[in-house]
Amino acid sequence: MPTLRERKRERTRAAIVAAGTDLFARVGYDETTVADIAAAADIGTRTFFSYFASKEELLFPASDARVSAALRAIDARRPVDRPVDVLLQSLLDVRASDDDDLVGGLAGLRMSLMRTVPAVRGRSLQVQLDAQRTIAQHLAQAFPELGDVDANAIVGAFIGAVTGALGVLLAGPADALDASGAALTRDELFARVHGSVRQALAPR
Repeated sequence: MPTLRERKRERTRAAIVAAGTDLFARVGYDETTVADIAAAADIGTRTFFSYFASKEELLFPASDARVSAALRAIDARRPVDRPVDVLLQSLLDVRASDDDDLVGGLAGLRMSLMRTVPAVRGRSLQVQLDAQRTIAQHLAQAFPELGDVDANAIVGAFIGAVTGALGVLLAGPADALDASGAALTRDELFARVHGSVRQALAPR
């Protein structure tokens, strides 16, 4: 059970993310300053920097949670599971959680800014590289027959496949619509990503 202090910190963090993404969408990324975000979140700039090192960092608020999901899936592996199986399971676990960071509005904005803002693109690459190293190290320990090279190759392929699928789906609109022309639901988006990643990583 989170303490009162922890709940307060989480509310403040969520307020900063909400304020920043709203300003990025309405005003523009380059036009929005940290001071603007702090004012919109009703905090001081010093408080902002106690949560995020930069404004681009707030676009990746749940990256650690997804790494943790992958590590838990590896730890919960069954004897019959292959390395790819546990990585795909981690995607299903994120889908089952209340985390909308991967497919929600923030994800769409983040993908758009990654294509146009070098600082956001650079931060994205760093987040992916850090995640790859951490997950691959854990995967190699769980599956010693892989070795570090193969573990990093598998995790890199997995992260790249997820990013690639989301890049198309969230860019839309055609690929993010169902047969009737309605926007895909959260579960439908996850299902499309999971199916595409499974297909991409299937043995040939």
